[in-house]
Parts: sequence; C-alpha cells; structure tokens
Amino acid sequence: MELLIITGLSGAGKSRAADICEDLGYYCVDNMPPALLGRFAALCQSSQGRFERVALVMDVRSVENSQDLELALEELDELECTVRILFMEADTSTLLRRYKESRRPHPLGRPGESIGQAVERERAFMAPLRDRADFILRTDAAPLNELRARICQCLQRAERRFTVNVLSFGFHKGLPPEADLVFDVRCLPNPFYQPDLQHLTGLDQAVAEYVFRGGNAQALLDKLLELLELLLPLYEADRPELTVAVGCTGGQHRSVAMAQALARGLEARGAAVSVRHRELEAGK
Repeated sequence: MELLIITGLSGAGKSRAADICEDLGYYCVDNMPPALLGRFAALCQSSQGRFERVALVMDVRSVENSQDLELALEELDELECTVRILFMEADTSTLLRRYKESRRPHPLGRPGESIGQAVERERAFMAPLRDRADFILRTDAAPLNELRARICQCLQRAERRFTVNVLSFGFHKGLPPEADLVFDVRCLPNPFYQPDLQHLTGLDQAVAEYVFRGGNAQALLDKLLELLELLLPLYEADRPELTVAVGCTGGQHRSVAMAQALARGLEARGAAVSVRHRELEAGK
C-alpha cells in the first residue's frame, strides 16, 4: 500500500494538495492523528485492494509532538507500507496575506498575539517533520493552481488524462448545471418540422444530414473546434475535465447531431472525449 502524508504550515495549500491527490486516485483523509496511523493503515491493507493509494492530511492540530509521529512511522514500517511525506510551506508574508483574505484564525493563535507570531511558532514546531519530508513544496513562488503539475512531478505519477465531456440538452428543460461552456444551436434547421424526421433523433443519419445540409452547421462546427483548440489547454492547466454543453429547443435533434460531430472532431484532434445526450437518456 502507498501512503502519502500531506503536512506543512497552515495556509500553505494542504487542502488543495489533497484535492489534487484525490483526482489522481488517492483515498484522502483530513486531519489524521498520528496515534491512529497504524490502525488506519492496517484497516486499509485488509480492504483487499480497495485502498491501494491513501493520502492523509496532518497539520499542527493533530501532530502534538514529533515523537508521536516517529512512533507512528515505525509502526507503518512494520506493516511494510510505502510511506512518503509531502511538506507544504510558504514565506510568512504569503501566509499572512492568505489569512487576511480568508479571515480565519491561525490554529496556534493566542489572545493578543499577531498571526505572524503564530506562523513563526508553527514553523519552529513543524521543523522536525520538515526535515523528515521526502518532498518540500513552496507555494509562495507560484500560484496554488499550478500545484497539480508539481505534485504529479513529485509523485512521478501520470495524471489522469484531461477529459472533455460533450453534453447535448434541450433549453426547455433548463441549462445543465454541470456545464462549463454552453453553445446554442437553435439557429440551425430544425428536423422537428419534417414529418419523416420528427420521430427520429440526432443519432440517426438522416437527421444529421438534414441539420448539416447547406453548410451553416459545418461552418459553426469548424468555429467551435477552432475555439476549443484555443481553450482546452487553458482549462487543462487547473482541472481534470471540462463539460461542453450543446443545446437546442427540445434536445432531440440539432443538439444531438452537433454534439456527436463535435465529439468526433475533438477525438480526431487527440482529445479524450465522452458524450451524453441528456434528453435522450431521460426519455429511455
């Protein structure tokens, strides 16, 4: 079993690091006391492979002294766990700015004491754990949204491939809440008014041919693909997936045909794509 301990200074980005590790397939637990490490690891080992990669967030609230952590790590060694420690830190001015923005008290704060004094006491308290760390990441030199690539580099694990979710929908049922980008294709020819096409969907070749007849749909598709070629690398920098929603009035014909064509175009450009048709699924 692989066990990653995420620790470091309060406000340095431990929660963000845990979110990233969760995206990478780790089972994450926040604020684990050292005394429970051994029992928790044994429980994970007995899960028959369900918890092969685990990330535990430990901060100054749970680490009362370095001796407790040393004893816990020795217990893990007896269980033959692969244990690595990721220590997050930042300079004092950066931490002060983040506390000012969040308006949260420092966990070591005392009445009449400044946050800066609490930060420096925490830095001294966590120094032995920092010395034991396998990886040390400073988050003052780069924005927190750049942590993903840096954590992947530390762990030498390929990140889950960025996925584009293409979703067709009907405006009469409302916008899909999961959508990041929404494109309206109600400007295209509507097969609903053709008696021989009305009962079909955009998955049928006859409907797709009708929608794309005349060249306007193809021109729109080309522009959408051109736009997404620009946008996808920007979104990929800080998220694991993007949902692109394509809508028409009923979500049966035009949006379905365009979503299918958009997905094929993205796949041809090397993207990992999934396709869903909300209204067709609802009608099953």
